Amino acid sequence: MAVMDLSYLYFPELFRKRDLYQLTNWTKYGLAHASAVCTISQFSKNDIIKRYGIGKEKVFVTFPGFSMQKTTTGTPIKQENSLEQYKIAKHFILSVGTLQPRKNYVRLIEAFSKFLQKNKQKFGEVQLVIIGKKGWLYEQILSAPSKFGVVDKVKFLDFVPDSDLPSFYRQALCFALPSLYEGFGLPVLEAMAYKCPVVISNVSSLPEIADSAGIYVVPTDVDSIANGLLSAVRQRNLIQGKTRIQRGLVRVKQFTWEKAAKQTLDILTKAGAKDI
Repeated sequence: MAVMDLSYLYFPELFRKRDLYQLTNWTKYGLAHASAVCTISQFSKNDIIKRYGIGKEKVFVTFPGFSMQKTTTGTPIKQENSLEQYKIAKHFILSVGTLQPRKNYVRLIEAFSKFLQKNKQKFGEVQLVIIGKKGWLYEQILSAPSKFGVVDKVKFLDFVPDSDLPSFYRQALCFALPSLYEGFGLPVLEAMAYKCPVVISNVSSLPEIADSAGIYVVPTDVDSIANGLLSAVRQRNLIQGKTRIQRGLVRVKQFTWEKAAKQTLDILTKAGAKDI
């Protein structure tokens, strides 16, 4: 059995009733009967053991791999694509993820409004670009720019082709993901792979993923997020920022699909042998 995370136990109010019912009941039943459980971070493993009383010998971590060399159709990704079609500012802060409360976009947008007030860099116009499809309970997210007076500074992009994502990461001033809870956080790896500074939450699996390459913020503290954005932008061309970027490039190499496939196969083989 595979379990990505237990966010529904911590933030039930952020899920639709139907989804919450399925997650709560199906996961409990599956874990009780599974020979082995695969999850995607040490944080999630510890959470499963703690919340469901599963023996640690039954829960295995298989980190997802990372690869953005080709699109989903197999076409090689170009080194640099033009972003003119998206009509965004030359300088922007990037976030990637489904529009849902757990991603903490409302606080990010409020923090961005404070960033604009405090930022003294000579970048001219700076936007916050959010790439992600509408998930659920997204109405407050879409109305947040107006609420915080940055309606012309925040750009929501629904679908972006795989071939364009690397250019967004490369050209962004920094990447921000101040999520309330993440089982893994693949966009963090994507950002680090393309030398984009990452501003992320100091909770759940994110410190485990970025390690010393991240700028960490308290996700429930808007000022902490704003200060994280300021640090990333101000330091990106200084020794502190360049060091984090290099650490990110090294860190990304620890996550490969080959390793994930081998680990998963080993787990399935051992679990199958026990059931015989």
